[in-house]
Amino acid sequence: MDYKKSKAPVNTVTRNIMDLCEETGNIYESVAIISKRANQISVQIKEDLSKKLAEFASYNDSLEEVFENREQIEISRYYEKLPKPVLLATEEFVENQVYWRDPSKDVAMNSNKEN
Repeated sequence: MDYKKSKAPVNTVTRNIMDLCEETGNIYESVAIISKRANQISVQIKEDLSKKLAEFASYNDSLEEVFENREQIEISRYYEKLPKPVLLATEEFVENQVYWRDPSKDVAMNSNKEN
């Protein structure tokens, strides 16, 4: 996923709390959904960065030699300029791009159908 093409802001944005809880009916549930999605995005970004930086890894035991690689610096700068995972997750949630469900409500609905 290319996070650079996301419409998420790079800086924090003041949002109306009522807009966030509109989908779930509960602000705490909305925040929990956003935080879980932010964790997923964070892990994915970290994996992508690790894969790209692994190409530049040198396995020398010498601590005296430090190599400066221009490509490695550019990759690091690219990831530093990305919006934070929380901002990406919030933008996805606001645009209804996050799939979520509450298993406890599913169990309650299934037990009501059986009766």
